[in-house]
Amino acid sequence: MSNYKNRPQWQLPKGVSHGLWDYTQSASIADDYDEYFSYTSLFELDQNLVLETLEQVGQTGDLVADLGCGTGRALVPVAEAGYRGLAIDLSWPMLQVVRNKATEQQLDITCLRANLVELNCLADNSVDHCICLFSTLGMISGRANRQACLNHIARMMRNGGRFILHIHNYWYNLYDPGGPRWLLSNWLKSLFNSQVQRGDRQFSYRGVPNMYLHVFRHSEIKRALKRAGLVIEKTIPLHAQRQQPLARPWFFRDLRANGWIFVIRHRDMA
Repeated sequence: MSNYKNRPQWQLPKGVSHGLWDYTQSASIADDYDEYFSYTSLFELDQNLVLETLEQVGQTGDLVADLGCGTGRALVPVAEAGYRGLAIDLSWPMLQVVRNKATEQQLDITCLRANLVELNCLADNSVDHCICLFSTLGMISGRANRQACLNHIARMMRNGGRFILHIHNYWYNLYDPGGPRWLLSNWLKSLFNSQVQRGDRQFSYRGVPNMYLHVFRHSEIKRALKRAGLVIEKTIPLHAQRQQPLARPWFFRDLRANGWIFVIRHRDMA
């Protein structure tokens, strides 16, 4: 693992925290990734939504880019269904797992190691659809960097394509132990510290300290998408355990949802 722990932030890739860098470079985390997350039903929920969306608006052979693909747990079913896959991640160990799966199953998946903030290597209108799941967008530190990622998605996705996104809900912290206190503290810090943005969290995760995650308000993600020229077409608010949609979403959805999965299109799509 490359050791960036003692280096200043400016020496890390843009939008990448120290914790995220160590996480993405860990071979052990990549090797047991699928087993570690085998318990969660969110994967089944978002995989089904991706396939259903592609069946409705795509066609066999379309190129689907998975931004922050991990070990390809969402992209492999897409390729199995007859679409071409583009696996994008900052982690060589994760991409190696994807490559092995593609080789063993003879799937049409191309791997690309890239920072999601810096995707200039991909041409305009070069992919048909995009997915960014498991709150990967929230792992990008800095509002401007997250916006850059969304701008790239809008630029490289053809008009008529769909972008499927999962994020966590800022307000769901109301229900966590210590959550209301964190909400107040985070809000106050964001007012007086330019280095802290409302929704920024840091925590230990799978043995990696100082993992960064930004949790979103619904109005915040709508504004960011609008700036990129994108618009939400379908919203799936998630139940507390994220294994199913939220019941009675009309009742304070934006306060009760654990997070959201969105189906997104270009704003000017006919």
